[in-house]
Amino acid sequence: MILRRIATHLRAQNWTTVVIELAIVISGVFIGIQAANSDQQRQERNHTKLLLSQVQVELTEYATYLDGARDYYATAGNYADRADAGWNGDPSVGDEEFVIAAYQASQVIGVPNNSTVWAQIFGAEDFRNIEDLEIRRNLSRIIAFDYDTVSRASVASKYREEVRKVISENIQSAIRDRCGDRRLSGPTSALVLPAHCDLDVPASEAAAAAAALRSKPELQGELRWHRAAVASQLLNAGTLGILSRDLTNRIDRL
Repeated sequence: MILRRIATHLRAQNWTTVVIELAIVISGVFIGIQAANSDQQRQERNHTKLLLSQVQVELTEYATYLDGARDYYATAGNYADRADAGWNGDPSVGDEEFVIAAYQASQVIGVPNNSTVWAQIFGAEDFRNIEDLEIRRNLSRIIAFDYDTVSRASVASKYREEVRKVISENIQSAIRDRCGDRRLSGPTSALVLPAHCDLDVPASEAAAAAAALRSKPELQGELRWHRAAVASQLLNAGTLGILSRDLTNRIDRL
């Protein structure tokens, strides 16, 4: 309709009206494009918020898992203390307790690497749509984090390997069955290590295993190295925990 009016005014050489009509057409097209762009941007922002909420759920569970790792190693550390006392000849540490403690002190877990999952949730375009610079920065740090430093391999120490060569398979199997890792129910499937381990190991078998461990005093030094590796893993896991909680809190404030 408007184009027909413009044609009519052109034939009549009514230039002022032509200019006004053209301005109306151009303005209408511009406003339409702006509205479409605004709607698309709104949809992209809503999509980004949805993705962030999904990541937030993952991060909350992840932080809970990291807390569980700290508790796990606190228990393993208690066993390490008793094993160390056993190598020092502490009379309060009996043969059976010494053997169990030496084994349990070698128990380790790894922190799962979820960076690939988060990177898949957020494509490059979605990442650019995150307006909060701190959220974008922390998310990029978590995705780019060196997960080798918190992996199971980072604590696969010589102590863990050697102590399991000394203790008989029969005792190791009994410890795993009765006092090995337990998986908690829930979304994180966190592992826990029983704080106490009561076995019915024959006295002669426990004495033989304890004597074999004491015949290798170098394992006490390897235990110290193992605990240092665990401390390093926990330090890096703590950094991940801080990033995860900070990111979760910032997403909450959106």
